[in-house]
Amino acid sequence: MWNGEKSITLSKCCILFFMCVLLVVVVSAPWLINWFIHFSQAGLEGTEFFFKATIYVGFIPAACLLYSLLLLLRRIEDGQVFITENVERLRRISWCCFFGAGIALVSVFYYYPWFFVMVAAAFMGLIVRVVKNVVAQAVALKDESDYTI
Repeated sequence: MWNGEKSITLSKCCILFFMCVLLVVVVSAPWLINWFIHFSQAGLEGTEFFFKATIYVGFIPAACLLYSLLLLLRRIEDGQVFITENVERLRRISWCCFFGAGIALVSVFYYYPWFFVMVAAAFMGLIVRVVKNVVAQAVALKDESDYTI
């Protein structure tokens, strides 16, 4: 039977999987970029430096996002759902999405398909921001009810 505990375990496994994928991409970036440029028929010769810059700079918000998600899930697993630390964690996750969107926006200047990554990252940042605001209101209500006699 599927339950919340199994769902959290699955989510944590997915986050760890994406952490591994992120590390593999960063370590193998030079090879992946060369393969992509030679495979593509978009005439991308000479853009290797820009692709490397996008991947290596984009690694930072991506790693922070995944780590923050893992910490958020650990707190939820411990039964700490409506707490201020989770609001702060969601805020960091949204900012990571927005930073990723900014990196993709700059990358549009050498490879237009980064535009779609930018839109997706900005949209995810917006969704997480709305969820953060909902959780912040829930924390405020919980705190208010905890102090009510």
